[in-house]
Amino acid sequence: MSLKNYKHIDLIEAGCDEAGRGCLAGPVFAAAVILPKHLKAPELDDSKKLSEKKRKELRDFIEEKAIAFKVVKISPKKIDEINILNASILGMQEAVLGLKKRPEYILVDGNKFKPTEDIPHECVIKGDGKYKSIAAASILAKTYRDEYMENIHEEHPHYHWKKNKGYPTSPHREAIAKYGSTEYHRQSFKLLPDAKQLSLF
Repeated sequence: MSLKNYKHIDLIEAGCDEAGRGCLAGPVFAAAVILPKHLKAPELDDSKKLSEKKRKELRDFIEEKAIAFKVVKISPKKIDEINILNASILGMQEAVLGLKKRPEYILVDGNKFKPTEDIPHECVIKGDGKYKSIAAASILAKTYRDEYMENIHEEHPHYHWKKNKGYPTSPHREAIAKYGSTEYHRQSFKLLPDAKQLSLF
């Protein structure tokens, strides 16, 4: 089933999504994208359903074709301060407000968002599999975040971020147990599953 091009033909719509909510380390990334109303892009889909190679190809396509796009990252420190849900919402709000063209309607992946200025919005469950603009935002957020985690991997290679991108895999948690945590870890998250959770940083 192909994704819908828009919800309202007569409004400038931005799709929003984030990446990295469930990670133990690294920022959460959020993106907002305004696509042309009649863009032909049959390969656009939820970023989780695409290969890494295909996501990278589509990122180039999206950035070339989009009327406007913006990607924002919210730091682990900020995540610890305001919690991951609020950090994800903040990232999407900042991405929307950072667009070079102001949208008239916002389509948000998921079920939680807070009004951004006076722009009406709608939360769409599994929206990255329903609307092209949300799918495009999911691809940008995911590829930018993966690239960031691959870069900081070089600073702390024993956490295997190049492979796990900060998610709670066994090798990642084993490294935390052995080496402690870093400035990139989210201290408000349960970094270790048991009594090993002591002074990590």
